[in-house]
Amino acid sequence: MSLNLQGSFSSPQRAGRVFTTPFAQKVYKIVSKIPEGKTMTYKQVAEKAGSPLAFRAVGSIMSNNFNPDVPCHRVIRSDGGMGGYNRGGPEQKKAILAKESGRRPGFSSSSFKM
Repeated sequence: MSLNLQGSFSSPQRAGRVFTTPFAQKVYKIVSKIPEGKTMTYKQVAEKAGSPLAFRAVGSIMSNNFNPDVPCHRVIRSDGGMGGYNRGGPEQKKAILAKESGRRPGFSSSSFKM
């Protein structure tokens, strides 16, 4: 896998767009710091990045993320729903989070505060 300087992330399986705006770079940095077994909401990430109303932009950035150093599966909806996941859908996201937290797949996630 490699980061292409033209703004795309490529792997043998998938290619996604790497957003290069200052806001997107903040989002990547924030999400990369969410510890295993913890989650943040799209809204919390947007707030932490300095744009509290940009939660949909956070979702868009995460939906195009294929960088394994940015654990986008740890970002969930404010209502506790999984939201989308570009590597297998919401059920896969739920299963990964359950494994990371040591719980069964129907768990209630715990939020991470930065």
